Amino acid sequence: MTTKNTATTSSVITTDKQNDKRGTLYIVATPIGNLGDITHRAIETLKKVDKICAEDTRNTRKLLTHFGIQGDLQAFHDHNETNRIEQIKGWLDSGENIALVSDAGTPLISDPGYHLVNQLGGDGTDTNVAYRIEPIPGASAIITALSIAGLPTNRFTFEGFLPAKSVGRNKVLQANALEPRTQVYYESSHRVAVTIQAMLDIYGSERKVVLARELTKLYEQVFRGNIEQLNDWINADPMHQKGEFVLMLEGHEEQSDDDIIESSSRDLLSILLDELPVKQAASLAARITGRKKNELYRLAMTIKQE
Repeated sequence: MTTKNTATTSSVITTDKQNDKRGTLYIVATPIGNLGDITHRAIETLKKVDKICAEDTRNTRKLLTHFGIQGDLQAFHDHNETNRIEQIKGWLDSGENIALVSDAGTPLISDPGYHLVNQLGGDGTDTNVAYRIEPIPGASAIITALSIAGLPTNRFTFEGFLPAKSVGRNKVLQANALEPRTQVYYESSHRVAVTIQAMLDIYGSERKVVLARELTKLYEQVFRGNIEQLNDWINADPMHQKGEFVLMLEGHEEQSDDDIIESSSRDLLSILLDELPVKQAASLAARITGRKKNELYRLAMTIKQE
């Protein structure tokens, strides 16, 4: 089937103020490494806006210079986002168009901008409050990594960066232990090794994992194997721990309802057997779960013999 290019500069605005003279906020995706991945539309947008709000103005200046763009750069990052919102509203109210970019990839994906877009977008109770917000799509490390991972992508979860401290990191990983969907994490160079070790400790050695390092850049690498193999690989060479990482973990094998009930009953009986005789533990477990006492008694005897 032949399709026609229907690209247009117009946009659908979810506001009742059709003659609104306010400017537009553009959410502009930029390359994650290779500058050749920028879109024509992103370049044209960055050229025409009045101001560009950037996570790191030094990095963005290099990008703009490469493409010959003279932009009015404004710092917009985690530490000043809240204070900047009213200022950006003022610029938009005066008719200025604003672009929001992050250091790399699509803004708001583990990058600043959530609070800004949340406030400018309104909440549906008063459409006059909403500002025009237009996405300029492009590179995204999540999608780029998943496209080459060879893991199921019909369903996946994006967990972003894990907590820096081990207690918080382990808590998140333990909560995801039975997650059946492919899990996607971002990780930094100074924590990637400890994160993989934590996954090995919590998930065991055999879970399939894919690590994408420095995607689209000169030293791009993709490792595919199980967690134990990845742990060996990441520690085999200090260079393997350099750069930016997307870590993708195979989902846990989905359990049937019967498997879940059996596992829950086993966990409950294991706790009760620490304090009670087999007969009493089975009787109490039957009252709690609604299962037959004789079934739980047999399961309790099996646990005791293990």
